[in-house]
Amino acid sequence: MTGYPGFAFEVMQTMTAEPGWPDAARRGVITTPHGLIETPAFIFCATRGALRGVVPSQARAEGTQIILGNTYHLMLQPGAERVAALGGLHAMMGWDGPMLTDSGGFQIFSLGQGTGAKEIKSSRTNARDPSLLSIDENGASFRSYVDGSKVTLRPEDSIRIQRQIGADIILVLDECTPYHVDRDYTARSMELTHRWAQRSIEEFGRAAEGSAGPQALYGIVQGGVYDDLRRESTDFTAAQPYFGYAVGGCLGGTAEEMDEVVALAMAPLNAATPEPRPIHLLGVGSVRDVWNGVAKGIDTFDCVNPTRLARHGSAYLRPGLGETENGREYINLKNARFREDDGPIDPECDCATCTSVSRAYVHHLVKAGEVNAIHLLAVHNVRFMNRLLEDVRAALTDGNFAAARDHWIHG
Repeated sequence: MTGYPGFAFEVMQTMTAEPGWPDAARRGVITTPHGLIETPAFIFCATRGALRGVVPSQARAEGTQIILGNTYHLMLQPGAERVAALGGLHAMMGWDGPMLTDSGGFQIFSLGQGTGAKEIKSSRTNARDPSLLSIDENGASFRSYVDGSKVTLRPEDSIRIQRQIGADIILVLDECTPYHVDRDYTARSMELTHRWAQRSIEEFGRAAEGSAGPQALYGIVQGGVYDDLRRESTDFTAAQPYFGYAVGGCLGGTAEEMDEVVALAMAPLNAATPEPRPIHLLGVGSVRDVWNGVAKGIDTFDCVNPTRLARHGSAYLRPGLGETENGREYINLKNARFREDDGPIDPECDCATCTSVSRAYVHHLVKAGEVNAIHLLAVHNVRFMNRLLEDVRAALTDGNFAAARDHWIHG
C-alpha cells in the first residue's frame, strides 16, 4: 500500500460462503514497523500505558499481538513530551510489539454527553460532566482531571500528540455521539468530524513521524444509528487517503441493532478501494460480537473488559460450556460456590493461571482483597481473548466458521 512505508495489509484468505452467513470474513496480516498482526485480532487496552494486572512480557507470553494506548489520558499524565523524551510509549512501557492509539475523542465527548445507559457499548449515565467546557469548530475544551487546568484539543493537536507518543497506528479526532442524541445533532456532529478529519490528514502530512518511527493513519466512520448518515460517513471516509478504517460512534442499544449498524458501514468499506484496507471496530469485544463482526469483515477489535472484569473478580468462560448465566460470558469468583472448587478457572485454558492455581484459591484472594487476584484473573482473561481470536482464524482456515461460532456460544 503506497504512502505508508513500513506498513502493509494483505488478505490471505476469505471465508467460503456458508448458509445463513455473509462471506465478508477474511484472514489477513497487517505489517507494522514493530511486527506483524495476524487478523482477525484483539487489541488490548493499555489506557495509561499499562495493561492493568499484566506486564508486557506476560501479555506477549499469553499470545497478545497488539495493545492500545489512550491519547486523552497520556496527554494529561505524564504528558506527550515526556513520553517522547523517554523514547515513545513502546520504550517507556517495555512493549516491543505493534501499538495503536485512539484520538482522545471518546473520553472527551463522553464527559459532555455521557453514553446513554441503554447504549450497548456503555452503561454510563447521560449526565454532563462539568469538566467539558465546549465543542466547536476549533476543537474540544475541557478541564484536566489531573490539575484542573483548561485544555483545548484540536484535530491537529491530537495528531501531534499521537506522533509524540509513537504508536504504529493512530486515529483522527472525531466526536463520538451517544445513544440519546437525535438525528439532527448526529448529522451536525458527523459533518464536524469530517472537517476535523481533513485537518487531521493535513497535519499528519506535515508533522514529523512518531517518536518510535513511521506511523499509519486510520479514519473513523460516524453517523450513529441512522442509515443515511452511516452511508454518508462511510463514503466520505473511504475516499480519504487512510491506511485503514475504524467504525465508531453509537452502535445502538441492542446486539441486533449493533449488527445492523456495523453492516451499514461495512458493505461500502469492503468495496471502497481496489486494494483491501484493515477495518477496526472501536470499543466492542464480546464473544458474540467478535464472531458476528468478523463475519461482516471486521479485522480488529478492542475493549477494556478483559482487565476490567479481572479487577471486579471475574473470569471469562466460553458461553458454550454452560456455566455462565443470564447471557454473561464470565463467572464471578466472589461467589461462594467457588470456595471449595479445586478445578482450574477454565478447564479449556492453557494460560499461566489456569495451569497453576484453582478457582478456590482465586476465590480466597478475591475475598481477601489481595492484588494477586487481579493479576491472575487478568492473565487468564487476556489469554481467553487471544484463544478466541486464534479459534476464529483457524475456523476461517478450516472452513467451519459457523460450526466454530456455535461451539463457542452454544456448545
